Amino acid sequence: MSTQAPTHFVKGFKQGITHLAEQKESRLRNHVRFETLETGDRNFFDQVGSVTAVPSTTRHADTPLTDTPQSRRMVVPVSYKHADLIDKADMLRTLNDPSGAFSVAFGRAFGRAADDVIIAAALGTAKYGVDGSSSETFPGGDYTIAAGAAGLTLVKIIGANKVLRAAENDPEEGFKLCVSQEQMEDVLNDSTITSSDYASMRALMSGSISSFMGFDWIQSERLTTSTDRQCLAWAKNSILFGTLEEFNVRVSERADKSYSTQVFAENDMGATRMDATGVIDIRCVE
Repeated sequence: MSTQAPTHFVKGFKQGITHLAEQKESRLRNHVRFETLETGDRNFFDQVGSVTAVPSTTRHADTPLTDTPQSRRMVVPVSYKHADLIDKADMLRTLNDPSGAFSVAFGRAFGRAADDVIIAAALGTAKYGVDGSSSETFPGGDYTIAAGAAGLTLVKIIGANKVLRAAENDPEEGFKLCVSQEQMEDVLNDSTITSSDYASMRALMSGSISSFMGFDWIQSERLTTSTDRQCLAWAKNSILFGTLEEFNVRVSERADKSYSTQVFAENDMGATRMDATGVIDIRCVE
């Protein structure tokens, strides 16, 4: 047997490119009000507030006229872009064409960006008024549940549900609760919550919670953390997210870059808190 055979051994390479662990899509977009934004630097959404019926105590009384509360929220879309180049010389020396994998990775990045936009709008300053010149900061008070040196507890969940219902938010439109995996663990480790009933056992087996206490649960590691994690509870229509168009990606040659292949993605998106009484900041120690 020849001892020179190893000289002819070939290096094996698997076709296809594997994506590393990452959040693959927006987890919040389908849990808020979505609108396709109109072309322009600002979009406005008109609102009408609640009114009180006036009793009629006499016959042929004058028609009671009462001002109906009206307001307007402003959304300012921001353009998000990402691009990368694939050198033609590199393409000739690699087994895999990375342009398709780049497109997928960019799409996932924009999904995460959408979640960041929604989270920032939920807790940030909302612009309102005829021309959007007035500002409404997050109300705090009953709409911020203090950490109290604890993680996510049953008391906090019940309290958030109570505040949303007391403000007459409609549970039929959907109540949402966004937490990180740490808060999922808090609940799964709480024996007062996880009993032997079917729903709790299913949560224990899967390691996650999809619904509990009237909320659809969403897990996200992108929630704001200052000293404590700021988990969010909201009525679906109390947060609005919009895009000027759907995410799009272009793959083309760049003559000015020695005919390298450019993968380019862009999207314009914006969000606002539509109703101050429909979003709750739940502080949790991690």
